[in-house]
Amino acid sequence: MRLDVVTIFPEYLEPLNVSLVGKARARGQLDVQVHDLRGWTRDRHHTVDDTPYGGGPGMVMKTEPWGDALDGVLADGYEAGARQPCLIVPTPSGRPFTQELAVALSERPWLIFTPARYEGIDRRVVDEYATRMPVHEVSIGDYVLAGGEAAVLVVTEAVARLLPGVLGNAESHRDDSFAPGAMASLLEGPVYTKPPEWRGRDIPDVLLSGHHGKIARWRRDEALRRTTAHRPDLIERCAPAAFDKKDREMLSILGWTPDPEGERLGRFWRRTEAVEE
Repeated sequence: MRLDVVTIFPEYLEPLNVSLVGKARARGQLDVQVHDLRGWTRDRHHTVDDTPYGGGPGMVMKTEPWGDALDGVLADGYEAGARQPCLIVPTPSGRPFTQELAVALSERPWLIFTPARYEGIDRRVVDEYATRMPVHEVSIGDYVLAGGEAAVLVVTEAVARLLPGVLGNAESHRDDSFAPGAMASLLEGPVYTKPPEWRGRDIPDVLLSGHHGKIARWRRDEALRRTTAHRPDLIERCAPAAFDKKDREMLSILGWTPDPEGERLGRFWRRTEAVEE
């Protein structure tokens, strides 16, 4: 995979040289190129922003440097078809970045990131390049950062770890929170390692039992328990068919029941007065 980042703070992307991403770069699995947007400015002050039309506080990033920068990146390696790039625009007004999207992006050969500063990039830039390639405007959460570089790091790490050969064990992400399949709408439960006793706290006996079926059931129940506690909205949106008989029994214990009236609202489960055992 090739990954290009255009930014006014190239040094912010130094973490891409460490950990899994850094190792993937060293092995040639990930080609990361960071570009300084100011290299495409046209004045001696290297200006990248201007006042917004219509008034208001803040500044807006200009079209000219962004257009020239993206044209330059595209010219350096563009191949129609198999190597078509995908533009990633980090913005709090984008769609939520999810594990599902991370999986989709991990199958792309080339990602180009445009982390903005100030009030964002002139809208015409996004509209222009949307005619040339797929564009994803993504948000990593319901908050606003000083710039999009931190979001680039988040998205890159989430995508890079899904590339073949990047993780030491290819099965490591199978049971991740939000992983496609059985965990698509669940959070991963607690995990434990040696020693079996620490400061008077033991690990659950089932994990020492050697009974793989019971261990799998315990992990599934703990995922349901944690999701119920931390993200009940995920449970609400899960169709009943997503859960087997044992899942539904645990959900009942945790205080949930299928909601026959909620489907038109995008809700399939509702809380009851049940008490957890």
